[in-house]
Amino acid sequence: MNTAVMTRSPQRARRLDERARPVVAAPPPEGRESSPRPSTRVQFRTATVDDAPALHALISAHQEEGHLLPRELAELAIHAPRFVVAVRRGRIVGCAELAPLGGRVAEVRSLVVDRRARALGIGRELVTALQRRARIDGFEKLCAFTHDAGYFVRMGFSIVPHVWVPEKIALDCHGCAQFRRCGQHAVVLPLGAATPRRPAATAAIALARG
Repeated sequence: MNTAVMTRSPQRARRLDERARPVVAAPPPEGRESSPRPSTRVQFRTATVDDAPALHALISAHQEEGHLLPRELAELAIHAPRFVVAVRRGRIVGCAELAPLGGRVAEVRSLVVDRRARALGIGRELVTALQRRARIDGFEKLCAFTHDAGYFVRMGFSIVPHVWVPEKIALDCHGCAQFRRCGQHAVVLPLGAATPRRPAATAAIALARG
């Protein structure tokens, strides 16, 4: 009998044995599968007066790019609680203000996201937070004046003539140097029936839970 046929060489036997072993993937580091990446974690909260310098810097840095109206630091300090801010890595990277125009209408104002933090959905989350706050505060309509109407249309707003928001024209437009030639579109989102206004503290809790 030819023993060369019946006997495996040691090298071949080792290769066959290795192929027969099951492949076991190394387990991921503890917590890897359930924890979001720290680089994309964003928190949303109501701004405070201490945030005014950061708000001013963010708005000023993107003023030309976003066609934003200039804001004074002192004004931002007064109206800081109207703002919702997005915080990433301990730094404010986005903001938006809910500015009352009257008893029934509020405006999305100074919506801006740092260019280094875009593509994370921060702008949409800021507008959604303002919608919730506007409903809690009893407003019936949310509006914005923007050069990028499509951005708001994708969130349910409708483009309307400026005269459909007379509160804005009376409060801001008549005194603006760009009146009738600003190139902005008026967009409006109905919020449904007004609800009783809640205290500011309750509104802040609802925002934090949202």
